[in-house]
Amino acid sequence: MGDQLILFTRYPEPGRVKTRLIPELGERGAADLHKKLTETCLSCLFKVCAEIDTGITVFFTGGSKRQMHRWLPDISLVRQEGADLGERMIAAFSHVRALGGNRILLVGSDCPELSPAILRQGFQHLLTHDLVLGPAHDGGYYLVGISTDLASASLGPLMVDMQWGTGDVLSMTLARVRRAGFSYSLLPRLHDIDRPEDLEYLEIVHPG
Repeated sequence: MGDQLILFTRYPEPGRVKTRLIPELGERGAADLHKKLTETCLSCLFKVCAEIDTGITVFFTGGSKRQMHRWLPDISLVRQEGADLGERMIAAFSHVRALGGNRILLVGSDCPELSPAILRQGFQHLLTHDLVLGPAHDGGYYLVGISTDLASASLGPLMVDMQWGTGDVLSMTLARVRRAGFSYSLLPRLHDIDRPEDLEYLEIVHPG
């Protein structure tokens, strides 16, 4: 199966996505933005696939598989499983690893600054490190990757009982990584688009 890219996203149903942006953009506007961000990120992933031998799987929540196929045809789609984000990421890594995935990068759909160069850098770092993380300015991370030698089961202590959605996610994750004795590398710090104050960065990256 080779190296793999995982994209986490949600079906763009108005009122169910980008809820913190609804007061600013309205339900439809927030859903349209989420859709655009996902498609922009997926386009970035496809560019990497065109350059190196890499597969893509989209793990989704919300909507039905038929709705997702209508939105994102001709791509592997798997519903996310797990009680929280940590469990869902572990399940996704386990699913792809069981199919023969080697180095695996998982990204969210909220980061318009993500580029093919950063993804290539992530894969390169996994040649010499167990983990790679892409820090976000809000204190979380937009990317997490595991090396060929790191078992997905090893991610449990790093991701369970995490206070997801807070500004401490990255620092808590790094503390756990160090305690576990894993080697890691960090990618450039980028902006996620989650809150009204983040919209200014969207204008900088994708004006209009």
